[in-house]
Amino acid sequence: MTTHRAIRKAFHAIEQNEGVGARVRRSIGGRQLPELSPFLMLDHFSSTSLNGFPDHPHRGQETITYLINGEVDHEDFAGNKGTIKTGGLQFMTAGRGIMHSEMPRPNADGSPNIGMQLWVDLPQSLKKCEPRYRDLQPSEIPFINIDDDRVHVKIISGKSHGVDSVKELAYTPVWFLDVEIKPGGRIVQDLPRGWNAFAYTLSGETRFGVGKSGRTVGEYHCVVFEQGGDTVTAEVNADTKQNGHFILVAGLPLDQKVVRYGPFVMNTEAEIEQAMMDFRTYSNGFERARGWESEIGKGAF
Repeated sequence: MTTHRAIRKAFHAIEQNEGVGARVRRSIGGRQLPELSPFLMLDHFSSTSLNGFPDHPHRGQETITYLINGEVDHEDFAGNKGTIKTGGLQFMTAGRGIMHSEMPRPNADGSPNIGMQLWVDLPQSLKKCEPRYRDLQPSEIPFINIDDDRVHVKIISGKSHGVDSVKELAYTPVWFLDVEIKPGGRIVQDLPRGWNAFAYTLSGETRFGVGKSGRTVGEYHCVVFEQGGDTVTAEVNADTKQNGHFILVAGLPLDQKVVRYGPFVMNTEAEIEQAMMDFRTYSNGFERARGWESEIGKGAF
């Protein structure tokens, strides 16, 4: 017998300036939701700037970057490089240490580069794993249409209505679905019991939940669900003119302390101090950072 998940909270992600020419809506990692284990941060970014994020380090977390519009190049000190294109993703595991660069390309029509970046914590036992990348091109993402084709689901990670995603994208167990619902459409999506889960709305109006406890939200809202239950329900009113579009994400909570300092995410203050020392002295995972400079980051300021 399935049990519907109730809504714990829902709030609007406020847009703010970030760097030069960028606007960011930070839902997870902000004052309204500092963290939601294993999730550390969710940024919905829009940028016309080509400055991007030149050479910088990470340790102790994974990042999932989903590009909604545009193209972004990436490169790291291990020789990995590639381009994320519209509808594609990059799964990056920082592990014991990585130095990389993320730089947007100009769009021919002058439109901004738009996407989502989700920071996911690593279990303590994997904090010192070797760094790695996984790129996922749009053509590699399986999908399914349900409810008489009124609901379209891209299964980026996880499972939806019998369709499995591409495997081994991240170490931390995470489901990541892109859902678009036409007016009159409805989806009841299974989620692993006990996992934390949220939806982030990209456009339109969507009603989450069932009965009187349900809630209709517009674009740029983060809807956090209770852990109890194993399904999430979402629907769009038949009288609505615009499709509802959102990502639905769930992850296995980690029973561990989180200590953060900029791009480093560890479990103790001592480990953060060690990460800073290792980066400064090019040791314990950062050896390849010595003298390294990305090609795509050259000329950035």
